[in-house]
Formats: sequence, structure tokens, C-alpha cells
Amino acid sequence: MKVIQRSVVREMACLGLEFRVEGSVVRGPGTTAVAVREHGGHGGGHVDLGYALRLGEGDGPVVWDCSVGLGRTEEEQLQNAVRMWRTTTASAVVELLEGRGLHGDHFAPGTAGGVAGWHAVQGPACVFGFRSGPLGDWVAEHQLLPAVADAVLPFLTDPAVNGVKFFFGGREGDEVAEVRVNGEPVAAASAALRALPWPRGERLAWVRCFVLLAADPERLAGIERAGEPRPDRRGAPGTALLRRWLQQR
Repeated sequence: MKVIQRSVVREMACLGLEFRVEGSVVRGPGTTAVAVREHGGHGGGHVDLGYALRLGEGDGPVVWDCSVGLGRTEEEQLQNAVRMWRTTTASAVVELLEGRGLHGDHFAPGTAGGVAGWHAVQGPACVFGFRSGPLGDWVAEHQLLPAVADAVLPFLTDPAVNGVKFFFGGREGDEVAEVRVNGEPVAAASAALRALPWPRGERLAWVRCFVLLAADPERLAGIERAGEPRPDRRGAPGTALLRRWLQQR
């Protein structure tokens, strides 16, 4: 627990935010916090993290996500798992709250890259493995959310914020493709993801990315930085994603 909490503090500092450990949670600015819960699976390197947006409100939105990291020791695995979470999931949450276009891309409802009825925020994609360049290039040029929207929409059960995680890759003949909504796998969406023509190579390479769907992002204004003006989110979508992905390789 202590390793995970310290890693959260360090990784959130990479996003320009000061978090501190307070008992069982890691408190952030305003009413934000990150909670850690025991992972139900087996094996090391797994972390379950919940990014609470309105700490203290029983029905306040919490974005849960599971991440796994590789490493030679359990501590290294946990640190890398938190780093993966920060790169993809936490970046999307921070971008949703700040709306500055620094940590993710915004897609208005019904636009390319978005879905009807929801404001979408996608964090950077993390591409890793051997000879991952073709897979990363494909991700930078394609929008994943619209391709699985029909399968995902029925599972958006939270009226405020829902999280959609994409994980896919492997190698030809040994592929994995999974879409999770609010932490739960959605078989039809995973099948739609598997059917997309992303490159299958001879070496192992994977992609992980995370998209937040918010019913009304303006209602979250002031959670982190009370009093600061909200920026205009109407800039051209998609242009920053490639730049941020290249920084992760």
C-alpha cells in the first residue's frame, strides 16, 4: 500500500498536481483524491486505483481502473503499474477537470472521435513492446471510441462520468483485445475492437488507452482549482494525441 501511495504522489506531480497521503487515500487539490483497493486477481504488479472527484459525497463520481506493471521486483512492478495508470487514466481525468488540452483530447458529442450524448476526453495512448512502431502509428491515426460506441453506450450506467479502457495487441495468432466500461469487460465491444485492422506483427506489442465520457463536464468545474476560468474546449480535436503518444515511446 505504501509503495502504491508514494507512487501516486510522484506520478501526479508529473501532471503538475500536489497530492499527499492521508490515511487510506491520497488527497489531491480541492475535493479530489485517489483511493487504493486490493486487487482481486493473482500475481504481482496489479493495482486498483479510484480517482474520486468529490471526496466526502457518498454518491460522488469515482473513476476506477486496474493497471499492471512489469519489473524485476514487486516494488518495481507496482511503480510501473501506477506510471501506466498516470499516463493513460489519470491524464484523462485531469484533462476533464482542467480542460486545458495539455493532458488529453476533447471530443464533443457526435463529432469525429466522440459519441452521441457524451463529452469524451481521451488521454495519451501508451504503446509498448517489441517493434511497436506500426501499432503506435495506427493508433495515432484512428479513433477507437466510435468503432465500439454501439456496444459501449448501453453500459454507461453512471449518470455523470464513465470510464472506457482499451487494451489490445500481442502478435499475430496470439492476440488480445479488451474493452472495459467502468472496470467491467464488455464482450461485444471487445469483439468490435478485435475486428479492427490494427497491425499484427511477429513480435509482442500492446496498446493501452483510456477515455472518459462525461454527461456535463461544466458541472465538474472548480473541483481542482476553484476560481480559475474554464478554457474553451472547442479547439480542433486529435492534433495533440499524436504528439503526446510520440513522447511516450
